[in-house]
Parts: sequence; structure tokens; C-alpha cells
Amino acid sequence: MAVFDTPEEAFGVLRPICVQLTKIQTVENVEQLQAQLHTVSDSALQELQQYILFPLRFTLKISGPKRERLIQSVVECLTFVLSSTCVKEQELLQELFSELCSCLYSPNSQKPASVSEELKLAVIQGLSTLMHSAYGDIILTFYEPSILPRLGFAVSLLLGLAEEEKSKQIKIAALRCLQVLLFQCDCDDHPKSLDELEQKQLGDLFASFLPGISTALTKIITGDFKQGHSIVVSSLKIFYKTVGFVMADEQLRRISEVQATPTVEHRIAKLMVHREANWVKNTGDKLTILIKKIIECVSVHPHWKVRLGLIELVEALLSKCSQSLVESAGPLLKALVGLLNDESPEVQAQCNKVLRHFSDQNVVVGSRAFADILSENLHSLATSLPRLMNSQDDQGKFSTLSLLLGYLKLLGPKVNFVLNSVAHLERLSKALIQVLELDVTDIKIVEERRWTTDHLSASPKTSAARPWRQIQRRYFRFFTDERVFLLLRQVCQLLGFYGNLYLLVDHFMDLYHESVVYRKQAAMILNELVAGAAGLEVENLHEKHIKTSSEELREIVTSLLEEYTSQENWYLVTCIEVEEIGEELTMKQSGLQAITSGAHTCQLTPFTAFSKPSPTICSMNSNIWQICIQLEGIGHFAYALGTEFRLLLMSALYPVLEKAGDQTLFISQAATSTMMDICHACGYDSLQHLINQNSDYLVNGISLNLRHLSLHPHTPKVLEVMLRNSDASLLPLVADVVQDVLAALDQFYDKSATSFVSVLHTLLAALAQWFSDPGDLGQLQEQNVGEEGSHLSQRSAALQNRLENTTTPEDIEQFLLNYLKEKEIAHGNVSDFDEEEEQSDPPKVDENDAGPHVEPPLPLQIQIASDVMERCIHLLSDKRLTIRLKVQLPKGAKSPLWN
Repeated sequence: MAVFDTPEEAFGVLRPICVQLTKIQTVENVEQLQAQLHTVSDSALQELQQYILFPLRFTLKISGPKRERLIQSVVECLTFVLSSTCVKEQELLQELFSELCSCLYSPNSQKPASVSEELKLAVIQGLSTLMHSAYGDIILTFYEPSILPRLGFAVSLLLGLAEEEKSKQIKIAALRCLQVLLFQCDCDDHPKSLDELEQKQLGDLFASFLPGISTALTKIITGDFKQGHSIVVSSLKIFYKTVGFVMADEQLRRISEVQATPTVEHRIAKLMVHREANWVKNTGDKLTILIKKIIECVSVHPHWKVRLGLIELVEALLSKCSQSLVESAGPLLKALVGLLNDESPEVQAQCNKVLRHFSDQNVVVGSRAFADILSENLHSLATSLPRLMNSQDDQGKFSTLSLLLGYLKLLGPKVNFVLNSVAHLERLSKALIQVLELDVTDIKIVEERRWTTDHLSASPKTSAARPWRQIQRRYFRFFTDERVFLLLRQVCQLLGFYGNLYLLVDHFMDLYHESVVYRKQAAMILNELVAGAAGLEVENLHEKHIKTSSEELREIVTSLLEEYTSQENWYLVTCIEVEEIGEELTMKQSGLQAITSGAHTCQLTPFTAFSKPSPTICSMNSNIWQICIQLEGIGHFAYALGTEFRLLLMSALYPVLEKAGDQTLFISQAATSTMMDICHACGYDSLQHLINQNSDYLVNGISLNLRHLSLHPHTPKVLEVMLRNSDASLLPLVADVVQDVLAALDQFYDKSATSFVSVLHTLLAALAQWFSDPGDLGQLQEQNVGEEGSHLSQRSAALQNRLENTTTPEDIEQFLLNYLKEKEIAHGNVSDFDEEEEQSDPPKVDENDAGPHVEPPLPLQIQIASDVMERCIHLLSDKRLTIRLKVQLPKGAKSPLWN
């Protein structure tokens, strides 16, 4: 707390010290004065300001060499006085400003003097404090043309310190002081608003420094990343605020073409700038070069706050200088659009906010509307996209696709102007097709087999609402970064959301049919187009845009579904199975027959696969991926239509079940995921629920296709998958189908025994699981307990009577005679008489027999198990190991026949 509150008391204390400092300029005297100043109140200091500043200014002005430590102490003491008082005189403000700048003046060099870092920091803080101490409007009177040389020297001095110094503290302090000098300080001491005349006065003054400021700041911004993000952020802020103030369209419109006669000296008049049209154009062209350099460097800066500062720069320059910096509009928009998919959430959010603002305000740059510039940039990007995708590395592809995605987001429905151009659509589609080419050389894809007989999946409940966008991991030829694939998906989704869906689907379907090389990529794009058209996780920046109607979407999905499940696209060569038949090895190509997508009773086509050359690993891998992508597409279609997809289950579910039973692991996994997608999208609780609810027409399709098994070799797989993922309620429906399977096993024993035995093996395993509890079996047999009870009691009584009777010699004799007779009959030595005698002997009738007895029918599951085992028991000696293993019951399992 101050001890001396009145000027009189303070003067009495300070006078001896000030006199002593005027006589002898030492560090001790300065420190003694500063210590005494802490005991004086601010009001008393304000009254004695000129008196206290005199010895300090005198020390700075005296000629001869001065010690740096003394100058530093004087500057620090001066800064303390200025922080506690206000400068109310323009002349004092200008003199103090010059005296502080001279502390770093080097007469032999244009750079700051080689003094200690402490002194440099003290002078910078003194200048900043001086400008903040200017009272009221006195600060505006400081910025007159006459101050131009001194102000220019200070600006140059601060820029030199910010650019050359190694100390981060000095760099930041110099940049902050520069903000104060350029009227960019956010503190309350500076006036917040300026009238038109004041803006013009400051704009004309700062225009003289614009080349030097912009050039020096560009060097700092594009310097080494190691200098720290705070320095780059401060430099960006000074750059866009200075350029935005000097080149502001609002100011430039009020400036006349004829320069007024200056009222200052000739040498100062030569430093002044008249911001007429030619100067604006020339300066704008030069600034465009610097802005491009800044964008190129800052857009890839590792720190998110620097990239956030770039967004602020773009927003400020496009908002205030859209006419004067018309040539910079393209690069600025490109930078903004490129940050739309930044990895930082803060950068993304701010970028979205700025772009939405520009879109809503219909910003005009030069004579062109905002949307026109975006459309032109998109045209240009679409033209060069194939070359860029072919030549750039992963980071370059990521940046280019981020830019493309940003343009699509901003243009919204106006993207159709580009898509309606045949040339641009062709280039865009070929670029997407090219970059999405898969690497199909990995042998693991085709060699991975599905050996387990467990359920495909527990249920959707266990998957915790699997996201629709989750897909199989795949590897591409031209990139390895997963972010690139994510951007490609988002690009396709936005094209489907905003573009003409019929046009895009027709175009990519043409590419799908054009070449096998394009088919997988086209299918991936078509899947994402449908997902995008449905608005699945698509951010809509255009509220007036109307999504594709559900009727149109269902029509497109139906046509794509028919194309995907057609014979030539669904039943492809995915593996080569070797079966040993006798002593010969026959090659059987799996999966070449087709069914229709409707009733699954197919339009027959001849089997021609055996005439074709053996497929290669790459071709089979390619086929596997194509089937997986088409299965993934069906899952996308289900999510796109939601519960309306139930109308298409009759044409979609049967083919998916076929692929769920495929021996290729990739295909089986993809089909399982598709079934899970269908469950989620259509509102089924589990795979079991899905199959049970649609089992009627599935069983009907199986029954019809079993009649033409040579044309439908995959039919048993459907039944096998149904049995694995259902419960006992399915048994009555498949009972007749099991008999069809047994009949087909007899008919196609040589060709399809493995498939049928696998189904029957799965059937018995399912029965053992469904009826594993003896109580379940007893419950099903309750209705027959009474009838069986009496019959069993009679048999047990008769057996007891037989056991109680003793064996007599006559019985032994009769047994031997019967044995000899049967032996003669076995050798064929039977006379006609004996035959007639045997035929004439009437059967003995038990007198105690009450009448004919009919055994009650066995339970359905026992009947089915009995029929299966009776029909398959002879296969235990089959030459083929796989069949022998399948015929045997699983280890530890128990046949339901003996439950």
C-alpha cells in the first residue's frame, strides 16, 4: 500500500533521489528511485510524472558509452512509471517513443543493436506500456504523417527481433508489441471503433508498411515448425488483421483516384502511399503470392491451433477483401475447403461454421458468386483428378480428396452442374475407379477356409448395435492409408446424397458391365451412393435440399439387387475343390450355377465352366472380393430402406444364406455381417428370428431347387445355415425337405454326396442340441404314454414267464433240427414238399392275444434321425475320408434317436 498519497509528500521524498540520479547515473541510484516509487500512490505519481521522468530521460540522452545494465534499469523504471500513469501530451508520447526505440538503434546496421536479451525484452515491454498509457484520443493524434519515419523504424525493429531472435520470449513480446503499434490490441485502453476518417488516416499510414510487414511475417509463418505454434499463430493474426485493414473493400471504395496535396515535408510525403486502383491491383497480386506460400505451409502444420488460425485468416480476408484480393479468393477457398475434414474436431467445427456462413450470406468475390467459384474449382479438380490420384502419395491423395469432399459439401445440389458434364463425370468416375483398385495377389484370401460348424453369430444383441459403416479390411493397390478410403467413401456418399442418383447409378452400372477390372470398384461406389442417398451419417449443409424419396430408392435398390444376385455376378469361381473318387482326381469348380432373385427357381443356362481354363489365384481372389462387396452392398441397401427392405427379403435372403454357408471364410464372414445388417435394419431380434419369420418361402425355395440339383448345387448350404441358426420350431417345416435331401442323396450320390452328408450331419447336431434335455422328449411323447404303457407291461410279463420255464431235452432237440434245416435252406437244398409243408402249416395263435396291436408313431425328431442314420450307415465304408468323417457323429455328441 502506498505511503505517500499527496504530491507534496511524494515530492519531498523523491526530490533528493531524482537530483542524485541527475548528477550521477548509476544502477544503484535508479534502483533506489524505483524502490521509492513503490511507496507513492498513482495519483501522486501522475502529478509528478514529468519531474520523475526527467532524470530517467536525461540518463538515456547523455552522450558517451552507457552500460547495458544501466539502460536496462532506466527502461524498467520508466516502464513502471508509465504503467502507473497516463501520457496526456502528444509531444511527450512521441519523444518517449523515440527515446525507447533509440535504445536498440545500431548506427552501423539496419538490424537491432547487439545488446543483451534482457535489454531487448525491457525495451519491447516499455514500448508496449507507453502505447497503452496514452490517454484517451491522444493515441489517435500519435498516428500522423509526421510520425511515419519513427513509426516505420519501430515496426522494422520489432519485425527484425521477431524474425532473427532465438529467444521465444522475445519473439512473442515483439509480435505483441507490433500488434499494439498497428492498433490490433484487444485491451480496453484502445478505442474499439473508429470513424471513417480515422480508418482512412490509419489505413494510409499502415499502407506504407504493408510490403515490409507482410513479407517479414510470411518468413516467420513459413519458418521452422520447431519455433513454436504460438509464434506462428501471432504472426498469422497480425498478417490478416493488417492486410484486412489496409486492403478493406469498404475503405478502398471511399478513396478518390486523385491524391490530395500532402501537408507534410517532401521527404515524408515520398513515404506516403495513395491507395488508388493501380496500387490495389499491384499490391493484391503480390499479396496473392505470399498468401499461397502461407497456405501451402500452414495447411499441413502439425499443431491444430495454427490450422485454426489459417481458418481465421481465410474468413477475415474473404469477408473484408473479396474485391481487392480477388486473385487470392481461389487459394483461400481451397485452403478452407481442404480443412473441412481436418483430424482436429475444433478445426472441423470452425471450418464448418465459416463455410456455412459463406454459403448462407451468398458471398461475392470480385464479380463472381461464391458458388460459381466453388463450381469452377470443382471443374478444375475433376479435370486433374485422375492425374493426381496416379501421381500423388498417400498424404497427397488425402489432401486432394479432402478438397474434393469439401467442394461437394459446399456446392450441395449444385454439384449436378458438374455431373451433367459428360467429360467431367467421366474423369471423376475414372479417378474413383482407378484409386479404388484392390490388391488381389494375397493367397491368404482364397486359402482361408471355414471349418467350424458353430452358429454364424450369436445374435445382433451381442454385437452392440454394429455400425452400418463397419466393413471388411481390404488392401488397395495405390494407397495404404485408411483415411484415404474413408474419404473416398464420404465422397461417394455425398455424390449420392446431392447428385442425380439415377444418372450416377446408370453411369457406374455401365462401368460395372464394361469390364471385369472395373466391377469391384463400381460395386463399392454404387453401395456408397445408395447409402448416401438415404442420408446415412451424411452432414447436410443445405437445409432446403430434398432427399431421394423412398419409392425411388426402393426401385434403384431392387434393380441393383437383381444385378448383384444374377448368375454371372453371384456364382463365380472362388475355389477349386479336389475330391478323390476311386483312383481318379476330378476337379470340380464350386459355385457356378445360378438362381433367380425371386422365387429361386431360376432361368436355366448351360454349364460351361469345365470348358474354361483353370482359374488363377488372382482371379479367384478377385471373385471373392466381388462377392464380398456385393454382400456388403445388400447390407447397405437394408440400412438405406430400413423396414421397407422386408419387401425385398424374398429376393435377397436366400442368396445371402447361400453365401453364409460358403466354405471361403471371407465370403462367409461377409454374408454373416450382411445378415446382421438385415436384422438391425428390418427390426429382427436375432438371426434365429430372421430365419424363423421367413422360413416358409426359404423352405419352399429349397424344395423346388432340390428337384433340379444339377442346376442348383448350392441348395444344401441354405438348409445347413438355417439349421445352424434356428430352433426346434423349424423342424415341422423341414421334415419333408429332409426326405427330399435323402432322395437326392440317393440320386446324386457320386456328385453331391459331400454337400448332402454335411447337411445331414448338421441336422443331427441340431437335433441333439434342440432336444438335449430328456424332459423335452418326454414332454413331446406325453400323448403316447398310456398306449405304450399297456403294451410294455404285456411284453414284460411274457418275458418273465419265459425266463421262469426250464429248458427240456425236447427243446434242445427241436433247436438242433431247426438249425440243420435252416443250414440246408441256406445252401439251397430245399424240396418242394418241404416248402409246401411249411406253407401249409398255419401260424400258431396265442389264445391269450386280445387282438392286433399297432405300435404308436415315434416322435418326429426320432423319425428324422432314424431315417438319416439308416440311409447313411452304409457310407461309413465310403472311400472318401470327408464323407466317412461327416457320417460319424461329432465327438461327445449323442444321437437324438437314443434319447
